[in-house]
Amino acid sequence: MSERLLVLVRHGQSEWNLKNLFTGWKDPDLTELGVKEAKEAGRKLKAQGLVFDVAFTSVLTRAQHTLDLILGELGQEGLPTSKDLALNERDYGDLSGLNKDDARKKWGEEQVHVWRRSYDVPPPGGESLKDTLARALPYYVQEILPAVLNGKCTLVAAHGNSLRALIMVLEKLSPEGILKRELATGVPIIYRLNADSTVASKLDLAG
Repeated sequence: MSERLLVLVRHGQSEWNLKNLFTGWKDPDLTELGVKEAKEAGRKLKAQGLVFDVAFTSVLTRAQHTLDLILGELGQEGLPTSKDLALNERDYGDLSGLNKDDARKKWGEEQVHVWRRSYDVPPPGGESLKDTLARALPYYVQEILPAVLNGKCTLVAAHGNSLRALIMVLEKLSPEGILKRELATGVPIIYRLNADSTVASKLDLAG
């Protein structure tokens, strides 16, 4: 049986990351730095000798562009790829498109902090992290995990909060634990899974 490898990558810096805006389901592309981060992620994965069998991403441009750049560095353009909104970033609702400092002025520092860092309190018209997990986890269990357990080297390029959903299950983190977990843009995390889908090892390619 082939190794059960799962690689997670948060998209490179987006134009709205740079502008300090709540992004959510809005669809800005990568910045110049974001492009460099994605290409560097591809080079790091190539240095690990990885060859992927399948990839998954969201329906948002920044994640798809990141995936394309990674695959370009790997020489794997045209890799079978599934795109699904289940892997989209958390929907920030009425906060989407707002500068984070302006949002604090409008609603107050404490309220914005609650929306950003609580597990189950959504912003107006948006999703909590719990809501994001509720759509991302079934997709992981039904689509991504079977590929990994069948020995397919699997790459997922998505977003900070949708990837947190996967990491919460992989690393058996509590709601409090996952809230503290920050994912850097464009940094691959390699998981090797056991047959029962538990993590055998983890390698973070930061730095």
